Amino acid sequence: MLQVATPSTFFHLQQHSVTMLALFAVLLFCGLPCLAWAESFAQVFKNVNLVRNTNLEKGYVRETVNVVVENVDKKPQSQYYIPFATDLVDKIGGLEVRDKKAPEKGRFDVEAVESSSSNGDFQYYLVQFPEPIAPKSQITLGISYYLLSTLSPRPATIGQSDKQYLTHTFSAYFPSVYQTVTQKTKLKLPSTNVPGYTSTKGLKSGADPERQGTTYTYGPYETSDVAPGTVYPITIRYEFTKPVITASLLERDLEVSHWGGNLATEERYWLRNNGSKLENQFSRVEWTISNYQQLPSSAIRELKYPLKPGSVDPYFIDDIGNVSTSRYRPGKAPNRDGFLELRPRYPVFGGWNYSFRIGWNNELSAFLRQAVAGADSYVLKVPFIEGPKALEGVQYEKAVVRVILPEGARNVQYELVDGDSSNGLPGADQIESHISSHKTFMDTLGRTALTLTVENLSDEARGSQLVVTYDYSAWDGLRKPVTITAGLLTVFVAAWFIGNIDVSIKKR
Repeated sequence: MLQVATPSTFFHLQQHSVTMLALFAVLLFCGLPCLAWAESFAQVFKNVNLVRNTNLEKGYVRETVNVVVENVDKKPQSQYYIPFATDLVDKIGGLEVRDKKAPEKGRFDVEAVESSSSNGDFQYYLVQFPEPIAPKSQITLGISYYLLSTLSPRPATIGQSDKQYLTHTFSAYFPSVYQTVTQKTKLKLPSTNVPGYTSTKGLKSGADPERQGTTYTYGPYETSDVAPGTVYPITIRYEFTKPVITASLLERDLEVSHWGGNLATEERYWLRNNGSKLENQFSRVEWTISNYQQLPSSAIRELKYPLKPGSVDPYFIDDIGNVSTSRYRPGKAPNRDGFLELRPRYPVFGGWNYSFRIGWNNELSAFLRQAVAGADSYVLKVPFIEGPKALEGVQYEKAVVRVILPEGARNVQYELVDGDSSNGLPGADQIESHISSHKTFMDTLGRTALTLTVENLSDEARGSQLVVTYDYSAWDGLRKPVTITAGLLTVFVAAWFIGNIDVSIKKR
């Protein structure tokens, strides 16, 4: 049985806050049964050095783990396991693993697997190396992911003008199924106002954590003698006087028109603020005063959408109708983005919702090219998601991206383009896709629609690109006008024929 260490007293917290934070940490970590990791997984690897970087500057947790892995077995090994607590699996997004020293080689294959262990409190991910690691050889892994909806506001309710504080709970020991020699955790906070944090005792000599500006460092710890799977609960409470913007659903449509040479984009949002709720009724007078004084607020005041150069005809509509409190500023230079600035009808405080839609048009020639392979093949390259750009970040619980191609498009294929660094997208096997028919005005067979559905997405995916290839012949382009012309001609001929029928009554 593994030993679970107990956290020391939280500093600078009131007594009731201490109790709540400690209880939260115990429920999250100490309530998990200890695992004999070595019995479930062969100890073929050793983590020589592990550094976890946790960024809390946005409304969700972004983590990057750099770990030097050494093969301690007598045979080459190509499979590496990463564990996550089961209650976090549904909140993990953008998980990817790369060679830290050669990120340009792309991400490694990662898939969720079942463990032979009877314990169901952990989910395991299997990393498949493209080349086996030879005995006594090392590889530096860069593991990146983010955790959505895991930050808790404390207190849960605040006054309209009060500061908002969030808490983040984690283990000083990074969960691993392998022995770790040394490790440390660095937390980047949005401000220096940190009223409470766990201070460890006995894990290292000197102060722990070490504080330098907005960075808190736990460790480094010598953990050669610490059994894999051991946890040490840490909780930190910090000021975050910004909205925690969450989109429970984003529906994004991109409609391609060859005849009009236009790419029409529409996005529909169901937003929610996951911050602290108001303890009293909303005061319009207090809100006006705070706006005049430009005081920070945990409410969503406005949203800014960068739009690609050449974007025209933007609109902003909510459930009531057109919203006039919006402004579009086109890019002054030909290659500079424009900005659509919009204000909701009311400030969105913690626990409040707001649903709306925006849309705009672009020249299709900026996104569509004919493929070299043939005159009837086309390549469409568009942003996978765009969305608002905010310092506090935006997290998406579910995003549905639909590319509506011209009528008659076939052999549709897609690819999400990876860069040398993380773009916040999950693996291809975690994105659901299907092709359907979408009928609009004057369609005959219906337009071909490619629909992609992904869960647990963040605004870091704004830089990702979606490449769609399809075949579209000249006849497909003429199908609609020929069909319409034939239909009208049929009507005229029928009218002429009916008009020439003699229905008069004559004498015999």
